[in-house]
Formats: sequence, structure tokens, C-alpha cells
Amino acid sequence: MVAAGFLLIAVTPVVGPIPGPGGLITFGAGLSLILKYTGWAKRLYVRFKRRHPNKGRWTDWSLRRPSARRREERTRRETEETQAAELTSTAPSPNGTDQQAASRGRFLSDDSTRE
Repeated sequence: MVAAGFLLIAVTPVVGPIPGPGGLITFGAGLSLILKYTGWAKRLYVRFKRRHPNKGRWTDWSLRRPSARRREERTRRETEETQAAELTSTAPSPNGTDQQAASRGRFLSDDSTRE
């Protein structure tokens, strides 16, 4: 299988000029075979992902890796949790009633409200 992966990558420049996405498909198929069946390629790939997280995320998505789905689901959950936390937090009122309530009814001068 590793030899087939290298063969597909070697054929990519020949198939590339043909109209259509043939070069991308053959390169992706060859790369996925190599990544699946060799340990050294996996280590290189992990190192690449750590140095270039955005490119690694795109590559994971294009290779349909399970780690990409898990990572996307985790970031989606974290985003939803932070948005929910922001919605439940109390926002200061625009007319300053929160400051008045904090000062127990005493009005604060303009100088004391500046930080």
C-alpha cells in the first residue's frame, strides 16, 4: 500500500495538466495511503500540524480524518458554551444605574467613574 501511495504521488505531475482536479485527487490519495501505513510519515505530519495549525486543520478536513471531526466538534461546543456564558452575564446599563446601585443610592461624580 505504501508503494501504491508513492506511485500515486509520482504520477501526480503527469496527471496534473489534464483538465479537471485529477492531480489533486491522485496526490491526496497517495498521501492518505502513506499516512495511514507508515509511522515516520505520521510523525512528520504531526510535526507539520503543530507548526502550521491552520494548514493542518485544512489537511485533516480534506483527508476526512476522524481527528478533524473531533476537533471541529470540540471547538463548536466551546464556542457555544462561551456564547451562552456571555448571554447570561449581566451587562452594565447605559444610564449608569448599576453604578448608582453599587454606591447605595449616592450619585458618583464624573471624575470618580473614570478609570
